[in-house]
Amino acid sequence: MSQNPLNIFKLKDRAYPEDEIKKPDAIDPCYALFKRYPPRESPGDYAFYTDTSVCIGCKACEVACKQWNQLKIDGVKWSGDSYDNTFDLSANNWRHVKFIERFPEENERNRPAPKDMHILLAEKKEGEWLFQSDQCKHCKESPCHEACPTGAIMRNEYGGVYYQTDICMGCGMCVAACPFGVPQLSPETGHSMKCAECYDRLRDGLTPACALACPTGSIHFGLRDAMIDAARQRLDFLHKQGYTNARLYGAEPFDRYSALNSFYLLMDKPEVYGLPAEPITPVKFMLGDYFRAAATLAICACAIAACL
Repeated sequence: MSQNPLNIFKLKDRAYPEDEIKKPDAIDPCYALFKRYPPRESPGDYAFYTDTSVCIGCKACEVACKQWNQLKIDGVKWSGDSYDNTFDLSANNWRHVKFIERFPEENERNRPAPKDMHILLAEKKEGEWLFQSDQCKHCKESPCHEACPTGAIMRNEYGGVYYQTDICMGCGMCVAACPFGVPQLSPETGHSMKCAECYDRLRDGLTPACALACPTGSIHFGLRDAMIDAARQRLDFLHKQGYTNARLYGAEPFDRYSALNSFYLLMDKPEVYGLPAEPITPVKFMLGDYFRAAATLAICACAIAACL
């Protein structure tokens, strides 16, 4: 639809394309001011595959996420219990590297380091480090999407869950609905915020910033089917190497929850990483509550009818 720049409000002279449905005259002046574009075709579901077996806890993904999305730093804080200084996902931390430090409670202190490298290498190593670069799971059936009352949450053409903060009213329904505790309300704007899957980069054919910055190849991003194939091959390799506790988390649907478009290869049980072993879609969990509420309402209605 061409627009005459000399008389942009002469809407009666504007003709609609033959294949476009005309709108009612009441809203035609407003509607005709804007050019309509066809919806973007979906290239298929994309997914993050995070291999925790090669994560070194460098937090390069955290820095890249903050830099690209222009997120503020909450400040460096030390809990005294861990080397981690960002603690959890938040409105300003869209990606967080979890530190799971598994060491004995009692260790020898002030022991001088061995002077010989052979003695150092032969020294018995106690404990282990586990790392996990965590983010929004971009669930294939997302409870936050279902719970949002304003339509601020949408699923984009890449299969990611995208938050439109300009129409978010800060009700916190998505915060309550997410079984992973991902979305959080910003104390500054009042909007719910989380990983946007670098949607602006995807539109330009670029890789998400976190995956691009990862120095060890722990974070992979691509078509979901290809990511699952790569994850299964890696899992099979680890099992052959004796890591029998390694498992995939979220690649396949759970008993009462959908599969994830950000899934993980874990080196131990999900609980070790702070993940629910069997997440539950809140709506399914509340079916019994809905039934009991309906039954109570029916009983009350019968009682009132009997009294009358």
